[in-house]
Amino acid sequence: MSENLRSKAITQGTQRTPNRAMLRAVGFGDEDFTKPIVGLANGFSTITPCNVGINDLALRAEAAFKQAGAMPQMFGTITISDGISMGTEGMKYSLVSRDVIADSIETVCNGQSLDGVLAIGGCDKNMPGAMIAMARLNIPSIFVYGGTIKPGHYQGEDLTIVSAFEAVGQHSAGKIDEAHLTEIERRACPGAGSCGGMFTANTMSSAFEVMGMSLPYSSTMAAEDAEKADSAAKSAFALVEAIRKQILPSQILTRKAFENAISVIMAVGGSTNAVLHLLAIANTIGVDLTLDDFATIRDRVPVICDLKPSGRFVITNLHNVGGIPLVMKMLLEHDLLHGEALTITGETIAEILEDVPSQPATDQEVIRQWENPLYPQGHLAILKGNLATEGAVAKISGVKTPKITGAARVFESEEDCLDAILAGKIQEGDIVIVRYEGPKGGPGMREMLAPTSAIIGAGLGDSVGLITDGRFSGGTYGMVVGHVAPEAAVGGNIALVEEGDTITIDSYARSLHLHVSDEELAQRRKNWQPPSPRYPRGVLAKYAKIVSSSSLGAVTDLNLV
Repeated sequence: MSENLRSKAITQGTQRTPNRAMLRAVGFGDEDFTKPIVGLANGFSTITPCNVGINDLALRAEAAFKQAGAMPQMFGTITISDGISMGTEGMKYSLVSRDVIADSIETVCNGQSLDGVLAIGGCDKNMPGAMIAMARLNIPSIFVYGGTIKPGHYQGEDLTIVSAFEAVGQHSAGKIDEAHLTEIERRACPGAGSCGGMFTANTMSSAFEVMGMSLPYSSTMAAEDAEKADSAAKSAFALVEAIRKQILPSQILTRKAFENAISVIMAVGGSTNAVLHLLAIANTIGVDLTLDDFATIRDRVPVICDLKPSGRFVITNLHNVGGIPLVMKMLLEHDLLHGEALTITGETIAEILEDVPSQPATDQEVIRQWENPLYPQGHLAILKGNLATEGAVAKISGVKTPKITGAARVFESEEDCLDAILAGKIQEGDIVIVRYEGPKGGPGMREMLAPTSAIIGAGLGDSVGLITDGRFSGGTYGMVVGHVAPEAAVGGNIALVEEGDTITIDSYARSLHLHVSDEELAQRRKNWQPPSPRYPRGVLAKYAKIVSSSSLGAVTDLNLV
């Protein structure tokens, strides 16, 4: 057993008699005090289908730990259902929960001097929350994804949660009746698992597999399939071996690992939220990663997977044709992946991919042949200009008009914007502005799935732009620009936009430009007043006070001293 096991401070240190007495009460025997003590961060919750099946995975991992010669200590972590809270005040707590999860895992693992941690999560913020904690702790760590949901079905179409949001827009536009809307709502989520397209949860699980912090193929398994529980057990065995070898997150989460993750996210058409979360994780582990790196990698990586929200297929389809390892192998073959990057098993990426085919089967359409990509470049564009001097993130997959100029329609909240869309007050050519929804201004940087889905449902997805200092769901697509920084609450120029101003979104030039002179903006700034905090006490008040810009990942522990 390695001499640097942290738990020896508890089990064999100067306070070992009272400490060991406490541990005996939770199941330790004499022989267990020489074993590594491993944290099992269990994200089980019945509050969302994403996490409802996780306890079964935790119990499989717990049994595997004991079989592998470790002593698991299970503890709970929270989750917020993005899909349930979407469009409500509750969505302000979603991004906040990422940092609460990170804080809780860090607190338990350091407070109990644990030797390693296995975290199991399902909903969107579980993954980055756990990874931020692992980066802070720098003890052997592995992430187990709770798994994707299987698609619902109606009238020959695969359904996801986004189908329900878009159906609301279709209904308000008179395109479907109440009965059709109800049937989609009833069938969209048929069981356990995270939202089934390449939305945020599946994007981040894929990224962690690519980065070597999860086992191969685990990121696209269905929550309800037996292989998911088997993978949880294998992950426990892998972590015990990593503890023995002292394979640490700082050895895995390198610059090359982040570049690998960004490459795969571009190739699969992943969520805009990946930008925010990877920036935060890199910031925590000490890797110099910026928005410009996403732009550089986008230029050289094509989109080769035809996945929802803008494509046709769901994650179970991707899994059945080879999953993330096949995508990785294709990138590796074209020198777009760092094969020497280390993984939690001690193998390199190239070693793990050695037996994986280098091209997809020709009898499927989920993963395109390399010479026939869906798009020649990545789908996430980093835009800058006088409306976003620090940067903004645009998701341009499936967009027929990557450049649009129109008149600003300004809303101070998501609710006001949605009301206007559903009332038919947004027309072709409009540029919708939703501001004071950033990390500080919201606070919490809400996702705008309800407005964007309503725009798509109304048939305006190719003719209306939407710009916000908030976020977008991984299920969003269309001409949308989020993460505008600086945000309105700190005086970013998005706060100075007036109704009717002309704005250009240009993904070709990577520009986000407000057609107002510098002199006029300076005059408007003189008349601008920062808003009063929306929450005087509680977690949202604390978050608003300490959170950084979205261009830095919206982290909460930056420059605290």
